[in-house]
Amino acid sequence: MSLFRVSTRNKQAIRETHDVPRHIAIIMDGNGRWAKRRLMPRVAGHRKGVEALRGVIRACGERGVTHLTVFAFSSENWRRPQDEVTLLMELFLRALENEVARLHENDIRFRVIGDLSGFSERIQALIRDAEMLTRNNTRLTFTVAANYGGRWDIVQAVKKLMAEGVTPEEISETALAQHFSMADMPEPDLFIRTGGEQRISNFLLWQLAYTELYFTDSLWPDFDADALDAAIASYRTRERRFGRTSEQVRAAS
Repeated sequence: MSLFRVSTRNKQAIRETHDVPRHIAIIMDGNGRWAKRRLMPRVAGHRKGVEALRGVIRACGERGVTHLTVFAFSSENWRRPQDEVTLLMELFLRALENEVARLHENDIRFRVIGDLSGFSERIQALIRDAEMLTRNNTRLTFTVAANYGGRWDIVQAVKKLMAEGVTPEEISETALAQHFSMADMPEPDLFIRTGGEQRISNFLLWQLAYTELYFTDSLWPDFDADALDAAIASYRTRERRFGRTSEQVRAAS
């Protein structure tokens, strides 16, 4: 008798791979350090970071990336000094007021994931209006993770399952995944973190299981189209096996 049973549970569909990642997820780290090196207040780095994000969104659209998700404000960022949190909220508000029309003009869909109850009514209203305005755009889906945490996402998905009266026997990876904040989007192919740190910091914990990770010392305000191309070039060198052997990957291709 065989010592092992072949499980069908893990024989899931193998994700398609492409030369250009369909979905890129980014932790935009290093704004404060960028400003500090220039003897400027931290908020100046965050403002410069918004400019860098604008360029990366444009570059993603030009390169055929269909989904871009950025970690703008984590559930842990509330621990930062109160004056910085206040300035970040003001910056988020101004970006919602000033940038959404430009996104819409460029056929970009805008979404926010996270616990929006932590934001002011004004910010929540602007988010709802922006999502409604851009809901039918198809060139690129741009998602901002704000007051978001990967653990929170898993917990809220479990709560939704429980509210539906799902029994333990009915719980599966597929059933749970249907309740995540990005359930209707492909999982990221490429994760980028700027600023030199090599952590995923509670960002998309479930969704990054098979994502290619790319870390760079470049601070976020300095990250541009050329830096994005370098990350994509690194991605192209990766062999994405999804549990298979190299020989199986080559045979399939």
